[in-house]
Parts: sequence; C-alpha cells; structure tokens
Amino acid sequence: MNPILPEAAQRDLVLASRSQRRMDILRGLGFEFEILPAGDGVEDSATSQDPFERPLECARLKADDVARRRSGALCIGADTVVILDGVALGKPNSDGEAYRFLRSLSGRTHTVVTGLALRRLSDGLGLSASERTDVRFRDLTDGEITRYVGSGEGRDKAGSYAVQGLGAALVSSINGCYYNVVGLPVSLLFQLLKKAAA
Repeated sequence: MNPILPEAAQRDLVLASRSQRRMDILRGLGFEFEILPAGDGVEDSATSQDPFERPLECARLKADDVARRRSGALCIGADTVVILDGVALGKPNSDGEAYRFLRSLSGRTHTVVTGLALRRLSDGLGLSASERTDVRFRDLTDGEITRYVGSGEGRDKAGSYAVQGLGAALVSSINGCYYNVVGLPVSLLFQLLKKAAA
C-alpha cells in the first residue's frame, strides 16, 4: 500500500497495460495491483485525429476494455505519445524510422502527452485527464543517433527513446512532469485516485 493515500483510494487496482515502465512506477510507489492488459487493437477504435486528444481517448478505451472484465476493480488505462510540429511520433516500425524520429527531435523541443483514465463499472466511476511535458533534445550527431538506435532501447517506445534509460543522454531539459515522459504522470494519478475515493 502507498502510505500517502487512504486505503480506499488504492483498493482493487488493475493496470490495463503491458508497460514495464508503468509497472515499475506503480511498484516504486508501493501500490499493489493486478496486471491485465487491454486487448490487442483496442486503441485502433479511437476516432480523434488530434494528437493531443488521442492519448486521452486511447487511455479511456483501454480502461473500459479491462473494466468490462473486472467490473469491481479500479482499472487504470494510460497512453503516451510524443508530438513534434503537431504530428504524433509513435513506436517506430523499424530502426530506420527510429533514426528518422530521433534526427527530427535533435536540437528541438517536443511535447509528451499521456492520457490517464480510471474506470470502475460496478459504481459507474469514470475519471480521466491528460498531462503534457515539454522535452528538449540536445543537438545529436549522426553517430550518437546510430549508436542509440543500435542499443535497441527505443524500439518499443513512443518517439524512439526512453528518458529513464540510455535516452537520458539525449535530453537537455524537461519542463513539466518527468514521470509523464516515462509514461505515467504520478501527480495526475494521485489526483484521480483521490477523486475516485471521495
């Protein structure tokens, strides 16, 4: 249990995600939770074309999908995107695409958006919000990008990097919630959990 929140705010938690990063953050905060990923392709039914709104819709879809299987549980859905010039950079399909993503981010500021949703069907609870963080990359050389891509760390990450790993060396500054860039905005999560228990 997390000692900061009342027990009622963290009872029967289910994480609707396969993300090791999100699991690690929750465990580090002392939460006890079940892991039940949303079904494959659930987010494909999202209709929003706005890259800043889509993560929130996807988070809701994930939480709803899992809540239908665990109606009494408080299900946590999350979705993170990297946005540059109004375009979302998702997980790269190849090392070549990862290289292109990182080259476009080099020396520039991008925005990381995470949508976060809590859903419990037994009492109709539904809460959601999103967090934005601006991240600036330092100027990267071709060799640095090639070596980072070769490490494989960014292959399953939005924007092709992991700020909590080797990717920290790519970043010159972060304006906002660091944990949002990792994939789970902690302050926002606590706000929503407190509302859920009110």
